[in-house]
Amino acid sequence: QVQLVESGGGLVQPGGTLILSCEVSGFSVNTRGVAWFRETPRVRREQVACITGSGRIQYDADSVKGRFSITKNSGTNTVFLRMENLKAEDAGVYYCAADRSCPVPIFGADYWGKGVPVNVSS
Repeated sequence: QVQLVESGGGLVQPGGTLILSCEVSGFSVNTRGVAWFRETPRVRREQVACITGSGRIQYDADSVKGRFSITKNSGTNTVFLRMENLKAEDAGVYYCAADRSCPVPIFGADYWGKGVPVNVSS
């Protein structure tokens, strides 16, 4: 059974750092693309970053380039999203999702996690 379980969200002050984790079971992260999406008050749902099975990376939201980084650990089958210099507009619910490769389609992706909230406030 495939599961994607996000963790690491919470409250952080502006300028702070959070690291989100997406623990995958049911397939190897070396065989599929895994992406991070977010839903914010400004954007219904957007893909933030994606990493393919072979490790190719793409960042889809211009607003996060230079601040967010996606990585994975094949040993623990986990994909991470490190978010630095967080801003109020980054607040929302973050999801990981998986499909054959990147980009992961917003509609019709094979697998989704349940999401984790991120709050950025002083």
